[in-house]
Amino acid sequence: MSPAGSPGGAGRIAAGAPHVLENPVLASLAGPHAHFAERRGRVLRYRLGVAPWLALPDEPDEQDWADLAALAGPGAGIPLAGFTGELPDGWEVTHRIEGVQLVAGHLATAPDAEAVRLGPADVPEMLDLVARTRPGPFLPRTVELGTYLGIRRGGALVAMAGERLHPPGWTEISAVCTDPAARGEGLATRLILAVAHGIQERGETPFLHAGAQNTHALRLYESLGFRLRRRTAFLAARAPEWLAEGGVAVSVA
Repeated sequence: MSPAGSPGGAGRIAAGAPHVLENPVLASLAGPHAHFAERRGRVLRYRLGVAPWLALPDEPDEQDWADLAALAGPGAGIPLAGFTGELPDGWEVTHRIEGVQLVAGHLATAPDAEAVRLGPADVPEMLDLVARTRPGPFLPRTVELGTYLGIRRGGALVAMAGERLHPPGWTEISAVCTDPAARGEGLATRLILAVAHGIQERGETPFLHAGAQNTHALRLYESLGFRLRRRTAFLAARAPEWLAEGGVAVSVA
């Protein structure tokens, strides 16, 4: 049987179809994360408080862009992870970071005896750690997206990592962060490998995203066995005001 993520495995949805990692937000919201999704037409987004991402279809048309604007609301900055196409006339890019998408090769994964499972009761500490280390978007309900592991010292949360996007056959490792006072101890490495271990135990393949300029993180990920799959971008856009005309989001769950 082909392993998850191989050309013949769960990482592809049909012969000739785009790989699910080409549009991982859409693949997640249309698949394993459908219970977190809100929809307008063919456009999906995570529920507020869970994650900031919205997803267009692979080849958006004029109606899709109108639905995206209405779903986001007037004046909103619209995060579009991994979108590499051209924006329609009147749309404005408000933020852009060049990024990379990495997939697991041969990882020496293992559980970590010191790591503890984090849940809703830990969210205040998780948000505080994220605010001090800035690993990327993490909202009050992001912890619901998958397994989050943390390491505590003296009762205080000093490092964590967890699961975010979940395209079929794949799980993204995200929110990897360590308190500055605890850096240099290899805690991030241990947590990445522990989270990856759980992903692989489910028969799925770990992947992750990083800023292309974050050379320290990239060196770490490559040393663990991740390899570059593609270059991407993290951008936010603002719709023309005349497009964002109300509309009610409809749950797909």
